Amino acid sequence: MPDKRVKRLLIFSLAYYPHVGGAEVALKEITDRISDIEFHMLTLNFGGESREENIGNVFVHRIGNGRSQWDKFLFQFSAARAASLLNRLYRFDGAWAIMAHSSGVPAGLFKTFHQEIPYLLTLQEGDPPEYIERLMRPIWPLFKRGFTKADRVVAESTFLGRWARRMGFTGPLEVVPNGMDAERFVRVLSEGELRAIREKIGKKEGETWLIHTGRLVHKNALDMVIRALPLLPEHIHLFMLGDGTDKGALAELANKLGISSHVHFHPYVPLSDIPNYLKACDIFIRPSRSEGMGNSFIEAMAAGLPVIATQEGGIADFLFDAKRNPDKQATGWAVDRDSPKQIAEAVKEILGNPEQVARVKETTKKMVFEKYDWNLIADKMKALFDHLHSTAR
Repeated sequence: MPDKRVKRLLIFSLAYYPHVGGAEVALKEITDRISDIEFHMLTLNFGGESREENIGNVFVHRIGNGRSQWDKFLFQFSAARAASLLNRLYRFDGAWAIMAHSSGVPAGLFKTFHQEIPYLLTLQEGDPPEYIERLMRPIWPLFKRGFTKADRVVAESTFLGRWARRMGFTGPLEVVPNGMDAERFVRVLSEGELRAIREKIGKKEGETWLIHTGRLVHKNALDMVIRALPLLPEHIHLFMLGDGTDKGALAELANKLGISSHVHFHPYVPLSDIPNYLKACDIFIRPSRSEGMGNSFIEAMAAGLPVIATQEGGIADFLFDAKRNPDKQATGWAVDRDSPKQIAEAVKEILGNPEQVARVKETTKKMVFEKYDWNLIADKMKALFDHLHSTAR
């Protein structure tokens, strides 16, 4: 029998390395910085992965065979059963679910049968809550239980915190944003490094490139950026680093508008390479239709790029516009949803006001280190885990 004196936390996460998104990065960055808790994780086997292995400070237990299209749905129930079996062996001091729509159901079920184990729910959803709720309608009572059975909720934005309240959560709630490796994004590149990246992506002297990093999906509103390009000078280009279901439609739209030569697609690159691509470009843009938080904005700010975005969802927590938020120091340029005209105006304002851009860059750099460095985020989560363990019965 394992030593009960060791504090143990069971994590529910639909996916984990080698399948990497924002939530998976956050999990690893946080757990790698906490050495006095034994982390176990239940996650889905997408096929070909080890059933059990150590990744950093986490003992990963994968369930499912990776061959059925129903595996993601069945995970909602099989993970709860697997958690009870693991608990007989390890006697967990707490449970932690990452994202309500993928892990809240099994965590809520587990809590139902193990009332003595405190349960923490982290909300990192990027899709609109309304969309998630429609998706979860077939198992609505169980989905809602993922919220109401939680002893504590951590939301990555005030927007998601309000969603937790609407879903019936009445306990302690704290907003803890996702973090990022500030030092890596702030690092200054040599002229040779910048030149090599620009040559690789085809950026020519005298051109201004707007860059987007992340999924090419409807919620990120990249169609609005493409529609803004004809309203801008010829030297403005759009560079999209990532992939997604909207890629074909975006390419078709650019062709229809006669600006295909100004719209550039690039597949995903390792996270460690993203700072280089950001620094090789000029302005970060994502006029989101919805956003839980959006690490890409913070990364771009750390890399020294001015940011154009809406203030939808969690973006409103950190993107403040000089005209729209006169009571705060400006951190970016805000536009309304679905407004190519405002996007074009924001680009022109950035290009025409270098002194204002310099002030905003200084503000965002300070903000990144004071609020979003992974070491700070891990310290906050460690305090929450310690409190969670202290309430275990």
